[in-house]
Amino acid sequence: MKLHELSPAPGSRREARRVGRGIGSGLGKTSGKGHKGQNARAGGGVRPGFEGGQMPLYRRLPKRGFTNIFRKEFATVNLEALNRFEDGTEVTPETLYGERVAKRAKDGVKILGGGELTKKLTVRAQAFTQSAREKIEAAGGKAEVI
Repeated sequence: MKLHELSPAPGSRREARRVGRGIGSGLGKTSGKGHKGQNARAGGGVRPGFEGGQMPLYRRLPKRGFTNIFRKEFATVNLEALNRFEDGTEVTPETLYGERVAKRAKDGVKILGGGELTKKLTVRAQAFTQSAREKIEAAGGKAEVI
């Protein structure tokens, strides 16, 4: 296969609409915009959510709750996922990201107590649940908050 032999998949590209090219094209004269009115003007049209002056839906519905701007967003990891590491390994957020056990999160990693831990590990993370801390220490490891 050569560069000049490449072509897009059938049906993936559409011909450009050529407006204002005569009455026979179906898009001549007013170019598909009808006669006058706000949508026929250059830069015309209404903003998203505008309902012609009627009270828009987003203003008619009640608002509830709030967004906590101080919320911490952690990548969560269950204990059973840590069994893939060798005994005596120091598990850090970097090793979890490297092994793709945890997805990157803004405020670090939180270890949850799901499943059983069979290895003796030193786990360093930004947060632990109480059950995760107890299970790590019961397996002979250490849970350290960074």
